[in-house]
Amino acid sequence: MSRVCQVTGKKALVGNKVSHSNRKSKRRFEINLQTKRFWFEEEQRWVKLRISARAMKLIDKRGLAAVVKEMRARGQKV
Repeated sequence: MSRVCQVTGKKALVGNKVSHSNRKSKRRFEINLQTKRFWFEEEQRWVKLRISARAMKLIDKRGLAAVVKEMRARGQKV
């Protein structure tokens, strides 16, 4: 499974690892992904999502129903 947030679509960024002597080599900045279960009240079932910490805050703010509605509008299976 790829390391992409199901809600926000965030994925890893690429940048430089810089040593003390200022040499540069490529590295990846991974996102803070968590696997989390949410109780989806409208369908009376648990929904398991692989989301970033930012997406957890988004669900707290907007509500799970609104976020799932947006995901389904994009064509994602929930």
